[in-house]
Amino acid sequence: MKPHSASCERNREPILAVLREHFRGVARVLEIGSGTGQHAVYFGAALPHVTWQTSDLPEQHDGIRLWLAEAALPNVLPPLVLDVAAHPWPALSADAVFSANTLHIMAWERVQDFFAGLPQVLNVNGLLVVYGPFNYDGLYSSESNAHFDAWLKARDARSAIRDFAAVDALAQNAGLRLLEDHAMPANNRCLVWRRAAATAASA
Repeated sequence: MKPHSASCERNREPILAVLREHFRGVARVLEIGSGTGQHAVYFGAALPHVTWQTSDLPEQHDGIRLWLAEAALPNVLPPLVLDVAAHPWPALSADAVFSANTLHIMAWERVQDFFAGLPQVLNVNGLLVVYGPFNYDGLYSSESNAHFDAWLKARDARSAIRDFAAVDALAQNAGLRLLEDHAMPANNRCLVWRRAAATAASA
């Protein structure tokens, strides 16, 4: 049976609106943490000009493949094994990297690995789009996010809603500059960074 995420069904349209705006000139996207595969098939169908490369830990691959097989989209590719802590990452180049609902699940050390690995795969002037909940100035943006954070930490003490400033600092260290911070439904955000050309020599 295919895995199913209700949150993917709820957030896919608002995310797609952001992707339509920013992915007009994008040819290849690497999705980090494809999860169930629902986002990949929905965005792949809506953005046929984009080759969408799925990736995740091996235990997620069977579910992703079930969604891909049913959708049968020529522009959505089977999942690669990508563990952000395992370097080097798969050898590929992408015009954009997309990741949804991952940074608050990972341990902070893995969030650091996520950003440290991006220059291996993200082309110069490429985009990073991250969806999920964030704190600002150390404060929750809503009571529901505070409850969600408590649930996350009870489930796994290494998980937590991340502070935007700390995440943006990691992005800047990786040569990324924030373009937009979109407010999304259910107190989530969709953050868009661009990799600066100046990082090409250091990548």
